[in-house]
This record gives sequence, structure tokens and C-alpha cells, in this order.
Amino acid sequence: MPDCHRLIDVQLDERTVVRRSADIEHELKVAMFDLIEQNSFSPVGAHDTQGPFQLSIGIADNRLVFDISDEAAAPLGKIILALSPFRKIVKDYFEICDSYYQAIKRSSPSQIETIDMARRGIHNEGSELLRERLKGKIDCDFDTARRLFTVICVLHIR
Repeated sequence: MPDCHRLIDVQLDERTVVRRSADIEHELKVAMFDLIEQNSFSPVGAHDTQGPFQLSIGIADNRLVFDISDEAAAPLGKIILALSPFRKIVKDYFEICDSYYQAIKRSSPSQIETIDMARRGIHNEGSELLRERLKGKIDCDFDTARRLFTVICVLHIR
């Protein structure tokens, strides 16, 4: 992957985020760290624009906003997506995550593994949905979409 087609910084628009639990905060930190360490990200049409890129993710007017800048923080544009296609999968993801965290406290390893497999499956579905919604706007690989989906889930916490 060319070094210029990647993210070097990702920020959440904290004005749109509420206080998070320790579990959610941990998931977010891991996703953000992994995202910066390894990603493939290129705004469509940005092949002439020299990356790497910076990204701020937030919610405005009930829409998901990807605010993209270059390495020097010069604005390159915004990608705005409707939130409604993500609502059900994010709700399902939060429910299974809650079950997973509860299972860790009092279930057998096989029960925890089963719930974790379901959790990963829903996470993968959300990642594919994100890639589909970004098609023609931002090129990214599955792992990048997966980590971005984690960040989007945090934005849905109310």
C-alpha cells in the first residue's frame, strides 16, 4: 500500500460524543491505535492529492461526517453519509457487546466464545455496510473499515 494512501491521524468530534464506559473507551483506544498503525485510506479522486490524510469523524444534522484533511491539515473535503442505514446494526452490535461483557463476568469459556463469534460477525456486517456506503467516495480495505465502524459505534452512544 502506498504510504500516501493512508491515515496518519483520526479524531472524534468530541462535541458529538457523550461520556463512555471504561469498556467502550478501551475498545475505542485499541481501534484508533490499530487504525493509525495499519490502514488503507484514499478519498476517491484524491490520487492527485498528496496524502497521507487526517480524518475527523462526527455527527452533524443526524448525518455521519468524515472531514478529510491533508498531512498539513489543509481541508480536502467532507464526506457526509446518512446515519439511518447504520442504526439497526449499531443497535445490534451494542446489544451483543453488552451480552459479551456480561458473559465475561459469569459465563463459561465456550459461552463467551460463542457470544464473541456473534459479536465479530455483527462487527463484520457493519464494516461491510460502511465500505458499501463509502463506495465511490473513499477507498479503504476491510480492516480499515472495521476499525472505522468501531469509531462510528462510539459516536452513536447517547
